Amino acid sequence: MANKRDLKKDINYVFGDIIDAVYFWELENTQKPTKDSEAIIDEAIASFDELIARVNDRSVEDKKAHFKAISNDLESKGKALIERINKLK
Repeated sequence: MANKRDLKKDINYVFGDIIDAVYFWELENTQKPTKDSEAIIDEAIASFDELIARVNDRSVEDKKAHFKAISNDLESKGKALIERINKLK
């Protein structure tokens, strides 16, 4: 099990990289509307806030299972957002 600090760093890095990728896409595609890319950024920020709040929740009984679930959610949300970035036109 990763410790809480490492899990927070992973969450920060994953969503930070996703937001950076969207910004790079926007720079490369300045003539295209950014409604979809802004929605991806908004979802990344909301997911970040949700996962950090779950990491900081101290009322959890089984911490190992709780952190494992957060890690799995991070992976699935990250993959979904990356797929949305790849579909931007």
